[in-house]
Amino acid sequence: MKILIVDDEALARDRMSSLVEELGAPYEVVGEAANGEAALSLFSQLGADVVLMDIHMPGMDGLEAASQLAQSESPPAVVFTTAFEEHALQAFETAAQDYLLKPVRRARLLEALERCQRVTRSQINAAAEGQGVPKLKASYRGGLTTIPLDQVIYLRADSKYVIARHLEGELLLEESLKALQERYSDWLLRIHRNALVVRRSLIGLEKGVDGSSRAVLQGCDETLEISRRHLPEVRRIIRGAEKKS
Repeated sequence: MKILIVDDEALARDRMSSLVEELGAPYEVVGEAANGEAALSLFSQLGADVVLMDIHMPGMDGLEAASQLAQSESPPAVVFTTAFEEHALQAFETAAQDYLLKPVRRARLLEALERCQRVTRSQINAAAEGQGVPKLKASYRGGLTTIPLDQVIYLRADSKYVIARHLEGELLLEESLKALQERYSDWLLRIHRNALVVRRSLIGLEKGVDGSSRAVLQGCDETLEISRRHLPEVRRIIRGAEKKS
């Protein structure tokens, strides 16, 4: 994984480079830049899978540089680095994959890079299908992160939050199920007043011990109850998928 480090402080670049070196393969620093303009120039020359980007820099800041990188033919995953946690929301509006608070810890850097690896694979698959994969913003260890919808299995309302069950665990969302369903109607299917499933994860139906109908989901041992109101639509979609296969 080729990594570009962008920070106006030489000491910060050196520390980040040292952390990446400590992590070893498959992570490799291919270049360093001191501002947004230099980052864009270096990326056009060397390319990169991930850009570790400081937010506040003289000239073009990290947010503007990230926006321009996102328009490139093969955009890199961007991870912002900042000393101010309140900048996280602004960072994610620029479609960053993650953000790191300074001073950056090696374990946290590894988490961010591993997340970028998963996202990069998803982007490649989406490009092959000719479509983009939308991402959900979620709470993660006191901060924010994003997760592509093709890695999510279902969304379930729980108190004031929505739990997103994905391939490697759970995350908390602050948007309502209704808002999420309206925004991602091509991806999400309502099966109960408190649950949405990602359409591609729905693979079958089974009867519960109480006689209820339950959704069988790919990548998940858990089944979810389907309400009578939504059962006809669920059956229709499963029959359609069976015909295609």
